Amino acid sequence: MNTNHPRRAAVAAGIGALILPVTLAVAAPAQADVRAEPVGPACASLPQQGEGSAQGMADDPVATAASNNPELSTLVSAIQEADLADTLNNAENITVFAPTNDAFEKIPKADLDALLADKEQLTQVLTYHVVGEKVAPDQLADGTFETLEGADLTTDETDGTYTVNDSAKVVCGDVMTENATVHLIDTVLMPPASSPSPS
Repeated sequence: MNTNHPRRAAVAAGIGALILPVTLAVAAPAQADVRAEPVGPACASLPQQGEGSAQGMADDPVATAASNNPELSTLVSAIQEADLADTLNNAENITVFAPTNDAFEKIPKADLDALLADKEQLTQVLTYHVVGEKVAPDQLADGTFETLEGADLTTDETDGTYTVNDSAKVVCGDVMTENATVHLIDTVLMPPASSPSPS
């Protein structure tokens, strides 16, 4: 009469082993959805819904997510000109300091056109905006980070405003994409090698 008990125990154990991963899988998305909201004065200008919204961008890799955001259309054009979309989309756990359209408008049109036409320099400039690790807002208060271009950029904080290289303000920080943390900035960063020589 007791000969079936070991079999029943094995079956029960097998069912338990199946139920546990399913339970964890069901619980995991709820955990993943718990994330801080983007912060900064320009966050209000992000679309409130759709693929270009903060929630929508979280579903796509960074270059694809940026292409859905109207505030980043010039940056996306530059990424396409430099053939960096696949590189950025396939990277893991990176941080992008993303210049907004207003940031690019600060560059004289002739200079911007020349930059967009020079793939080598454009690649240097764009990769200088990318850090190969996650940079959370609390790290921006006093940080030095090596970029994919090779040179470092620095960040600091004054009265709740984060600044990159003492020039670019973070206007909307901690926007999450599938593979990156994005901080929107109001000025295009220039790597040391691309900076104009002093006269």
